[in-house]
Amino acid sequence: MKELGKISSLVITRFSPNGAYLALEEGGEVLLPKGYLKGNEKEGEEIEVFVYTDSEDRPVAVTQIPKALLDEFAVMEVKQVTKFGVFVDWGLPKDLFVPNAEIGRRMEEGQKHLVRVCMDFRTNRLIGSNKYEDFIYRDTQGFEPGDQVDVLIFELTDLGYKVLIEGSFEGLIYANEVFKPLRIGDVVKAYVKKRRDDGKLDLQLTPMGREKYEEGAEKILEVLKVRKFLPLHDKSSPESIKELLGMSKKHFKQSIGQLYKAKMILIKDDGIELV
Repeated sequence: MKELGKISSLVITRFSPNGAYLALEEGGEVLLPKGYLKGNEKEGEEIEVFVYTDSEDRPVAVTQIPKALLDEFAVMEVKQVTKFGVFVDWGLPKDLFVPNAEIGRRMEEGQKHLVRVCMDFRTNRLIGSNKYEDFIYRDTQGFEPGDQVDVLIFELTDLGYKVLIEGSFEGLIYANEVFKPLRIGDVVKAYVKKRRDDGKLDLQLTPMGREKYEEGAEKILEVLKVRKFLPLHDKSSPESIKELLGMSKKHFKQSIGQLYKAKMILIKDDGIELV
């Protein structure tokens, strides 16, 4: 079935007490249960649905969109652990099953893991895999230092946060370079710092070079427009700067230096204020 695991626009062919039947591209029908109907649908109307299998392994259509489609990744919470595998929440009434053969690291109830939605061709069912390394691209030649990318934060290690870059590459944001709260499952913008020999990428949350200071200066200006005065200066502790602005002390000093040269702020003994 071509529609399995994907979002498709299917035509309503008929109605029954259980819901509406939709025509599949290669013939046959799939049921859209009554609970997903608004009540004003008509035969011949196209409706956008996601097709997967229900608890009895029968194809079923829903109007809900899961956290990940076929061949996509998402961070999913473990809902149940069994002797055959684990069930994870992917945003649908029926949890996604990750069989033992697809568990690459220990998964416990309540934990969040990076899971890829896959097709089990033996059973023609959708399953999950947390062996993400099997699907990661190693060739990162297309990335250059300074490139902006979208990343999914999926694991916290002693070094920092492991991230999935553009849905296909692995990277790391070092913990000592993070100055704002990050959670597993967050999607944020990051910047390529360097390309490592193993193909993975080191990233940072702020732009590189002069752009970094311009971004920091802009943030300080935005805060000053609201507060008028900030009790921060050269001798302020790194902790107080991080708490108020979410940046390092070095970044703060470079940013206020830029603003001062532009005659946009006054630097006083007890803080800074707008000119």
